[in-house]
Amino acid sequence: MIILGWCIVQVGINCLIAPAVAVLSDRIPESTRGTYSALYGASQVIGQQLGTIIGSSFIASIHTGLVVAMIIFLFSGILTVLIWPREKSAANTVVERTWADVGRSFIPPTKNCRDFYLALLGRFTFVVGCFMIQGYQLYILQKYCHLSDAQAASTLRIMALISVVTTILASVVSGPLSDFLHRRKVIVATSCLILAIGILFPFLMPTATGMYIYAALAGIGNGCYMSVDQALNVDVLPNAKEAGKDLGILNLANTIGQVIAPGCTTLVIGLFGGYRMIFPVAIACLLVGTVFIMMIRKVK
Repeated sequence: MIILGWCIVQVGINCLIAPAVAVLSDRIPESTRGTYSALYGASQVIGQQLGTIIGSSFIASIHTGLVVAMIIFLFSGILTVLIWPREKSAANTVVERTWADVGRSFIPPTKNCRDFYLALLGRFTFVVGCFMIQGYQLYILQKYCHLSDAQAASTLRIMALISVVTTILASVVSGPLSDFLHRRKVIVATSCLILAIGILFPFLMPTATGMYIYAALAGIGNGCYMSVDQALNVDVLPNAKEAGKDLGILNLANTIGQVIAPGCTTLVIGLFGGYRMIFPVAIACLLVGTVFIMMIRKVK
């Protein structure tokens, strides 16, 4: 039932994300895209950390936590509909389409798409490396740092607060800086390196302190990455008229990456008999992602 429920949740989340990201292409000019991408990215990271803070309060009462999560999802959907700017009526832009046209709309881009797929691979490896650690923070604290359940829950909340602060600071700086410098790749690649350095600390220091340092650097890295990467993704689109579809494909890097990451973590734990080696493997994923990003030609 947990697997079934999680699958349904993922359908809902990805139906939400795809059109939300397309707005960056449809409504935001390139000159300010980094700034608005920062708002989008920071909101996503901060939301995740607030979710950790709230979720850690229900470790001993999971059913109550699930009900709270359901209520949050319900009202977030209603709030989005209320504040989302009204779009033009589709009746004013009627286009004759056949079923063949609909079928072709699902075909991934095949022309002028080298940078598009490099961005896809860059984000995929980033997500895998990031969620190999982020998705297992509770278990790392319990089984790697050897904290009690109460200590782990308290440490999780502090880590989340640290990440929220550093994410906000990184987003405030990185988005406008990207627009000012007209640079995307360097900021995205640097954020991967910052996160990799953050993951190195718990590898060397298997303590709550090591995890706090990780949380601070992960907040900076995630804040910079999520702030500018969305703008970079829009800049490498092969066809602006198919932005929704192509950005949906790029979003698969998030979804598939989050599916692959737990498998990678459990595989490493099984091979090496503990959590220690997941840190260098996650770092390797982030470094590979950095290479993919720097190989992009279309964007500075």
